[in-house]
Amino acid sequence: MSRSTAWDHPCTSLFTDHYELTMLQAALHSGAAHRRSVFEAFARRLPDGRRYGIVAGTGRLLEGIQNFRFGEDELAFLERNHVVNRETLDYLANYRFSGDVWGYPEGEAYFPHSPVLIVESTFAEACILETYILSVLNHDTAIASAASRMTSAAGGRPCIEMGSRRTHEESATAAARAAVIAGFGSTSNLEAGRRFGLKTVGTAAHSFTLLHDSERDAFAAQIEAFGPETTLLVDTYDVETAVRTAVELAGDKLGAVRLDSGDLVTQAQWVRELLDNLGNTGTRIVVTSDLDEYAIAALQSAPVDAYGVGTSLVTGSGAPTASMVYKLVSRSNDAGEFVPVAKAAKNKASVGGRKYALRKLNEHGTATQELVGIGHPPEDDGNDRQLLQQFIKNGELLPGWTGQEGVIRARERHDAAMAELPSVVRRLQRGEPAIPTVYEED
Repeated sequence: MSRSTAWDHPCTSLFTDHYELTMLQAALHSGAAHRRSVFEAFARRLPDGRRYGIVAGTGRLLEGIQNFRFGEDELAFLERNHVVNRETLDYLANYRFSGDVWGYPEGEAYFPHSPVLIVESTFAEACILETYILSVLNHDTAIASAASRMTSAAGGRPCIEMGSRRTHEESATAAARAAVIAGFGSTSNLEAGRRFGLKTVGTAAHSFTLLHDSERDAFAAQIEAFGPETTLLVDTYDVETAVRTAVELAGDKLGAVRLDSGDLVTQAQWVRELLDNLGNTGTRIVVTSDLDEYAIAALQSAPVDAYGVGTSLVTGSGAPTASMVYKLVSRSNDAGEFVPVAKAAKNKASVGGRKYALRKLNEHGTATQELVGIGHPPEDDGNDRQLLQQFIKNGELLPGWTGQEGVIRARERHDAAMAELPSVVRRLQRGEPAIPTVYEED
């Protein structure tokens, strides 16, 4: 990864829903706003048929919480539109999160009811973060979970994120970051490279070839500009003619050819044979064209060197949200004692109480269970791994979770988590979660 340039993060306070401030104002009125509270973000289920998910977005979220402020423009908007009253405006003018945040580190695997994020503070401070927390975690986790399935199917062959044109511009940068956390080697998105220190790559589109009077002229121009190690797109016209022309111009130093259409398995096989016969045994084959984890798996037998993935990745490969929710699970009473609270509605019930989580491992170091303690840490038999890490303490962001360092750390966590999970997680067939989530109560 290259060195990143600092990004000036905007104020995030209005990335929220009106009803958060409705609750805040009513709680200030009742006097309950400053009760100590514990909120938890979790998913009741994985996307249909998935066996695991990968947490992502935490680093972006932590930076956003640090910038969750109500400046003059935000307060003026709220006042002008009569969203809240003067008392609430005065509270918001001085808002700064001063609590604690715990959670699963980015890159970690999660399962149904895993306590992915825990926010401990006053009700007022934690309540108005709900929408922002969920918007970041749901998007980035969905992308990372899809990306993990793709890199797993790729079996060590590099994957390139190239979906910027298929999503919102800000979603595109977040998607690139999430993809790299889950094993992608690079991205086409330059802003993601600038913000997060990601490696960026790019070749050329069909329009570049069509711009020139001939394919030969287009290839010659690209080789002269970038050297013979460049990657040439060879399916604008006739693939065989294009490959022969590319080799003629670049010689055996030609870096790669890209295939973007047709029967990729068959085409990759005979292009590989053609390249080898022409003496270009070191020229790589990159394939693109609406790939997803299933298409990548189907290409395992083909002589493909890298995959470029776009639409399916940035839309979560059919699961564009992780369906996480953010629930109050504990709060202090008038005596200052914490009491568990939980929603009991049918089909949407939650489990009250502050959670603690560890991953049970067998004698071979393979995960067997997600053990969640309610109100206390579950017992570690000496071969288990604690899952919750502290990110913010007394409102202060702890080091190592954000920026380029956070991305590198998250990628390492993803690799370690995948190595620890049972082999069933690498199957693309629909199935139940790879390990069960079990609650340990007092």
